[in-house]
Amino acid sequence: MENKGINDGYDEIVLLDENGEEASFVHVLTFTYEGEKYIALEPAEEQDDEEAEIVLLKVETKDGQDYYSTIDNEILLNEVFDEFLDIVDEMEGEGSEE
Repeated sequence: MENKGINDGYDEIVLLDENGEEASFVHVLTFTYEGEKYIALEPAEEQDDEEAEIVLLKVETKDGQDYYSTIDNEILLNEVFDEFLDIVDEMEGEGSEE
């Protein structure tokens, strides 16, 4: 397996979009909100630090396999995004002692 050096230390995930085309993402964070599991991904191709894009998906486990589904409820999506931001802020606060 070849590592291209993009975001070393992060897992790359390949998903199929609505057209069946492959899209590569970098795993940012998996977290729980309101008892449900969510995953935050960043598109692997877009490395523009000013305009970081995050994709949030709900993790559903069936037969021991994880499946990712979109969050269709806009209110829930905003709540999950706020939780993600809170977690990232906490993580950055802990790691700023360098």
